[in-house]
Amino acid sequence: MKTLSYRITLRKEPEGGYTVMVPALPGCVTYGKTVEEAIEMARDAITGYVESLIEDGEAVPIEEELIERFQRIPARRDPA
Repeated sequence: MKTLSYRITLRKEPEGGYTVMVPALPGCVTYGKTVEEAIEMARDAITGYVESLIEDGEAVPIEEELIERFQRIPARRDPA
């Protein structure tokens, strides 16, 4: 069985918890109260999304191996 990898983005919510988005799978968004729960929820959401595509005979997006990092720069003034 082939293993698929998808990048996820976690956003800390002001009211608590984390929203998780999967950029390669449009509309694949979930939520968890902790980072660990959010990651597990993302795994479940991705699995369901991909299984649904396969059942419907649609193409499954394949995400290329990416190297990502944040680049920090000094702010000349407060962006807020």
